[in-house]
Amino acid sequence: MDVYEQITNSFLGMPYLDAWSELAVLFKRIASGKPSHWMLPILACEAVGGTLDQAIPAAVAIACSHISIIIVDDMLDSDPRGEYLRIGNGRAANFAIALQAASMDALIGSKASPSVRLELLYSLNKMMLTTAHGQDLDIQNPADETSYWQVVENKSAPFFGCALHLGALFGKAPGDIAKNLKRLGQLYGEMIQIHDDLNDTMAMPANSDWLQGRRPLPILFALSVDHPGRTRFMELYQNISAENALQEAQEILIRCGAMSYCVDQLLRRHQTAQDILNKTLLPNKERVDSLMQAVVAPVWKLFETLGIARSALVGS
Repeated sequence: MDVYEQITNSFLGMPYLDAWSELAVLFKRIASGKPSHWMLPILACEAVGGTLDQAIPAAVAIACSHISIIIVDDMLDSDPRGEYLRIGNGRAANFAIALQAASMDALIGSKASPSVRLELLYSLNKMMLTTAHGQDLDIQNPADETSYWQVVENKSAPFFGCALHLGALFGKAPGDIAKNLKRLGQLYGEMIQIHDDLNDTMAMPANSDWLQGRRPLPILFALSVDHPGRTRFMELYQNISAENALQEAQEILIRCGAMSYCVDQLLRRHQTAQDILNKTLLPNKERVDSLMQAVVAPVWKLFETLGIARSALVGS
């Protein structure tokens, strides 16, 4: 059976879903897209020597949390693809609450020992609380780099840290190894956020970050750092829908060093993750290493195209 079918079947086995078919339909629809984040607990469990079947409850919990977070995030960002547009804000909010409860139920109903279940629940609950705080910070649109990293550490990193932590616990990893997996997941989440910021700011046509006046890292850099194109960038940023404004703004992002700065931040976190991974004894270390390498693969490809050796990069 496909792993996503296993996750879906486990979710559908929760008794209260018999009377809530729409929530089941939503879960199955999202599962059909095979979200890669749902595999993180399984990857971590296998990395510490566990099996896929051991990690299914963790995967269900992370799947429920993932959908819940996306529903809320889309509402906060007024995302035109959000579920709230189909079913309304009220029902979307209720679905998000239900999915958070279902994520905890998946862990409570697992075969883990009582002490491990308590640790699992604590990890999941802390993640959800921290993420909610991060989402609240994010809607205030960070005005400086300190605020930006505070959002990333609270909104982006906790989910991924929890995903690897839950998988490690189900794989019966010792406490120090489970803790290292959690930290690796947090670094991975930060890298994903930087990666997304790079892609979003360079996308054509302008995405919601530009149109709503938000400040992902490249834009924040160009607005904050003293450089020759700063005044012009501010003008373009405030009128990004004008003809050719986006292209000119993106060119300034490249010239002023914003993109290079983001790549540097990405590579620094990758090196930190590699240092932790090298010091962590894992039976199947390649499972986590491949995850980290996938985030920086586009950077390696870019530098290869430009003829820049990896040895010239941060920490290499």
